[in-house]
Amino acid sequence: MALSLPRWFKRASTGIAAFAVVTLPSKVFSQPTSEIVASTQQIQQINVFQSIFLGMVQGITEFLPISSTAHLKVVPVVLGWGDPGVAYTAIIQLGSISAVLWYFWNDLKQITTGIVKAIATSNYNSYDFRLGLGIILGSIPIIFFGLLIKFFIPDYDNSPVRSLAAIALTSIGLSLLLGLAEQVGKRKRDLDSLKLRDSILVGLAQSLSLIPGVSRSGSTLTAALFTGLDRAPAARFSFLLGIPAISLAGLVELKGAIEIGLGNTGIMPLIVGTISAAVFSYAAIAWLLRFLQTHNTWVFVAYRLAFGIAILTAISTGLLQNT
Repeated sequence: MALSLPRWFKRASTGIAAFAVVTLPSKVFSQPTSEIVASTQQIQQINVFQSIFLGMVQGITEFLPISSTAHLKVVPVVLGWGDPGVAYTAIIQLGSISAVLWYFWNDLKQITTGIVKAIATSNYNSYDFRLGLGIILGSIPIIFFGLLIKFFIPDYDNSPVRSLAAIALTSIGLSLLLGLAEQVGKRKRDLDSLKLRDSILVGLAQSLSLIPGVSRSGSTLTAALFTGLDRAPAARFSFLLGIPAISLAGLVELKGAIEIGLGNTGIMPLIVGTISAAVFSYAAIAWLLRFLQTHNTWVFVAYRLAFGIAILTAISTGLLQNT
């Protein structure tokens, strides 16, 4: 008899620790070699076809709760293309930024107009004012912690936290948290009932996405479910909250990418990759909002678990290097 996903989740989660201890050698947790670290600081040579494909990966995984950072690191390595580098990821992420702004443009105009009107009339209980203030307050934690990392850990992008093993473990950890949120969340609230403390809580969860493999969408969706929001409103707030963070992070990383240089990659693959990321990001946003109106998040829980376990298994058996 097939197990239901919630029961399967409970059984699977109890076996994760045992799996890691029994099957993984110590090399799984080793630090990437200096040659590999150096290679990730510049944009690697990428052709137009690879850029279209990587743009698709970026676009789909940026807004689904499965981590774009993890997939842009793992997928090209598995395909034998090597790590495209943090700089390349930063540039094509601009496509995802444009997509989320495009999709929510009317919402952003309404919220901005509502905030101005609320201030003019001192109506601070209006929906648009509370939502806008929630987005602002919820964006502070990731900006604060992001600046701390930039100032005190300048080589953070090339540290062991970006290794395949670390990404796999965080993918597994967030899958368990998302499963728990799906299991215990009441899912009885809409955005009309959003409180400032909810926004701050989801904003704190968003700051966890500074750890590669966590997934900004995944961490915020998980926290929003814990607050009792229904799935679709939780995803909508996750996207709206992510606009300042994604935009600011993308611009900062773009500045760093420009300083590093384009390496052996011409401008055309970067343009193609950015356009591809924009198209698939827009499609992913629209699809997820519709999907969560009638479905739960167990498919993402299962995928993240399988993704993380597959990476750890491949590393432990020597099929992948812990780069």
